[in-house]
Amino acid sequence: MSASPDQPGTVDHRYGASLAGRIEEKWQRVWHEQQTFAAPNPTGDLAEVPSGVRAAGREHMYLMDMFPYPSGKGLHVGHPLGYLATDVYARYQRMQGRNVMHALGYDAFGLPAEQFAVQTGQHPRVTTEENIANMRRQLSRLGLGHDENRTFATTDPDFVKWTQWIFLQIFNSWYDPEAAGGRGAARPISELIAQFEAGRDTGTGREWSALDAHEREEVLQHHRLAYVSKSPVNWCPGLGTVLANEEVTADGRSERGNFPVFTRELKQWNMRITAYADRLADDLDLVDWPDAVRHMQRNWIGRSTGARITFETTAEGVPGAPVTVYTTRADTIFGTTYLVLAPEHPLVDGLTAASWDDSVPAHWRGGAETPAQAVADYRAAAAAKTPAERQEERNKTGVFTGSYAANPATGEALPIFVADYVLMGYGTGAVMGVPGEDARDWDFAKEYGLPYIRTVQPPADHDEDSVYTGDGAKINSANAEIDLGGMDVAEACERMLAWLESKGVAEAAVQYRLRDWLFSRQRYWGEPFPIVYDEAGTPHALPEDQLPVDLPEVSDFSPRTFDAHDVTSEPEPPLGRNEDWVTVTLDLGDGPRQYRRETNTMPNWAGSSWYQLRYADPHNDAAPVGAENEAYWLGPTESKPAGGADLYVGGVEHAVLHLLYARFWHKVLFDLGHVSSSEPFHRLINQGYVQAYAFTDARGAYVPADEVEERVDDSGSSTWFHGDEEVSREYGKMGKSLKNMVTPDQMYEEFGADTFRVYEMSMGPIEVSRAWDTRAVVGAQRFLQRVWRLVVDEGDGSLVVSDAPADAETLRVLHRTIAGVREDMDNFRFNTVVAKLIELTNHLTKSGVSPREAVEPLTIMLSPLAPHLAEEIWERLGHTETITYVPFPEADPQHLVAETVTAVVQVKGKVRARLEVDPEIEAAELERLALESPGALRALNGAGVRKVIVRAPKLVNIVPDA
Repeated sequence: MSASPDQPGTVDHRYGASLAGRIEEKWQRVWHEQQTFAAPNPTGDLAEVPSGVRAAGREHMYLMDMFPYPSGKGLHVGHPLGYLATDVYARYQRMQGRNVMHALGYDAFGLPAEQFAVQTGQHPRVTTEENIANMRRQLSRLGLGHDENRTFATTDPDFVKWTQWIFLQIFNSWYDPEAAGGRGAARPISELIAQFEAGRDTGTGREWSALDAHEREEVLQHHRLAYVSKSPVNWCPGLGTVLANEEVTADGRSERGNFPVFTRELKQWNMRITAYADRLADDLDLVDWPDAVRHMQRNWIGRSTGARITFETTAEGVPGAPVTVYTTRADTIFGTTYLVLAPEHPLVDGLTAASWDDSVPAHWRGGAETPAQAVADYRAAAAAKTPAERQEERNKTGVFTGSYAANPATGEALPIFVADYVLMGYGTGAVMGVPGEDARDWDFAKEYGLPYIRTVQPPADHDEDSVYTGDGAKINSANAEIDLGGMDVAEACERMLAWLESKGVAEAAVQYRLRDWLFSRQRYWGEPFPIVYDEAGTPHALPEDQLPVDLPEVSDFSPRTFDAHDVTSEPEPPLGRNEDWVTVTLDLGDGPRQYRRETNTMPNWAGSSWYQLRYADPHNDAAPVGAENEAYWLGPTESKPAGGADLYVGGVEHAVLHLLYARFWHKVLFDLGHVSSSEPFHRLINQGYVQAYAFTDARGAYVPADEVEERVDDSGSSTWFHGDEEVSREYGKMGKSLKNMVTPDQMYEEFGADTFRVYEMSMGPIEVSRAWDTRAVVGAQRFLQRVWRLVVDEGDGSLVVSDAPADAETLRVLHRTIAGVREDMDNFRFNTVVAKLIELTNHLTKSGVSPREAVEPLTIMLSPLAPHLAEEIWERLGHTETITYVPFPEADPQHLVAETVTAVVQVKGKVRARLEVDPEIEAAELERLALESPGALRALNGAGVRKVIVRAPKLVNIVPDA
């Protein structure tokens, strides 16, 4: 152990920022040198850890923080909130005797570093490494107990290699719905090929043996879990890249940059996450997550039960081309008066008639001479709108295709329109228009003069000129074979579907809001795909020994961006600029041939979809994670049947994006036998946010928050001034642009890291957002100063702890504190832990003595919150080993008896005695004490007792004989 942090010749022993800084830097050196927080693995290079740190055979616990992105702006005081909470909990669990694995890496691929590279020409790797170094410094200075042997960045070549390897496992897999006892599971693509070779229908009308290599791959692309397809994507010209649905805001703009996003048909990589929709929804019951997050995931998956109904059509050149719609309301088919196709629907061209029939109203034609022209013009206009604009536009627009469909329930001819309020991203991209029961259909029908037929009876007071979407008795729902009249909606749905199924025009179906995961990005700073294409455009997986595929040098890091509204633009990835890298000669089993590399890169979600596995075995060069180490840290147990990290802490903003993707990748690896756990994270806690006030002047410009003065008038009302100018106050985020950013570095310099830690944990429950107030930090500092003075004389630095036994009251307060702190620690209530430790410290301070019997447990309980100060005190108390693994105190039951209460003894209704008794006293014992009390005996004066009424522990009423 190291010597005192006080500098030679110094006499200031007061616990202020200077002394705190020296103590903190001292112990951070010790922890680093002794590898205090190293957690042993069952096997591999991390099986051996420094001797003396812990005993073998401890119960293990795996704690995780959500991956930080190393921003060039550095940290503000809100960023470490979750890291502090997991660090406090990890330190507590180590004191509980557990082998705790707690590590932190860096999610280092991403758009900000690339955008900085575009602006400055500095390679994103240089920027990223600088940012990581700064973040590591800031977090290390906070005293976080991470296992330094397990840190990595997603940009590290070893990590990239295994990210690419996992992609190839997904690429070389398909989802077999019959596997796993009919539940479905990913299986190697080789098994599907064997089925095709054995005669399975290829879907091409030809046998597998008759197909060439390119044709076979086209068949496999319809089954692979990672596949290339030309499909509607979210194209963002302003960023020059496509985006996943989850990266598009509710108003149809990019999360990054706020650019408009449009629907385009482009050829991109996708992940078939929809194959896992049921398991992703159902298995939420296996994890200990907040109900709100589970609800968000289930809502995003959007599972609904309904029917697919086929409408036969007539169109010139394609007679009988059927249109399939998905609906949850089969009972409304009698109210269907038209069909609508999304502009991107593949049947639009075939169903567009050659010419207008004379009976077609002018406003159905869109001002065009022919249906083809009307549809083409309308499609171009629709492509210029974002999906949100298409959905939210009140004035519904569309054009008639010139074709009709037959209503299978009535035989009526239904006009088929193209309208942009229908999207290809949900259902089949076609809807049956039921204006009587659907608000959007009602608006469209009114716009185009289409009839509406109510199939549900509205209430008597319902406005006849408005849609009714509620429940009620069925009306107008009968033909010669079926009559739904009078039924409720649920019964009518069931009966109608059965009838349609008997006619061969419908089938029960489950539909999902979830779409396949768009996995291509037209960016430089991301993982290259381990894929090459032959001369026919067929994708080929690279062999494992050619991984990792490194990023090449390029002359320009930016994808080509376009005018934000240029919907006709095409992606041009930066990797395509290095032709020497793009074109490569390889022998993939059939001799040397020339191939072209994939020039898109993976999205930044790739690395964070599996990093929970790499922490468990970060240096393994034979697998992403060794089987024994994965089973040890993440394997299923009785308390977590699906396995996963024991605790995961991070922001609720990742409830859909990251968590859904990580669960998908983990389940694929589970199905293929690479991991024993079927879920990546068992328990989830979402921390709140640290928010702050910001101030704007009359121009709306932000002014430095730390220069603003609050002035309170006689009525108690506050105004705020920046100098002599009154400014406006707003509450919300903290950041440089708002001029209200407070950094951890400022806290270290002014107060010390331990004070910052204690203040941030004391601000409220971890799940709740809280307002930062620098002025309040001094309260945490004063608490730690009182703890320091219990041990150290501020005048000469000598020890003031007494070895004399603590008095009974101190022991009672101490053990009550231990019991409360243990319960609060177990339940992540760190704010109340601080409150209880302050109460104990105040008691000891007021008593004027510092019994070792109380000070040592106080120091141990303080250690998870203020570890540097606790280590220093522990050493000064004479201990030679780190406090990190000292057992957490246990409350002694004999000292947990509550204070006595006063029991009133009455005789003939008058108070004759007062007794101080145990609040848990039995009624019989209280009766005995009351009858024996001198006051009661004097009042009775020898008379007998007729009755005794006992209300333990506070009242005894004695009724004497008359």
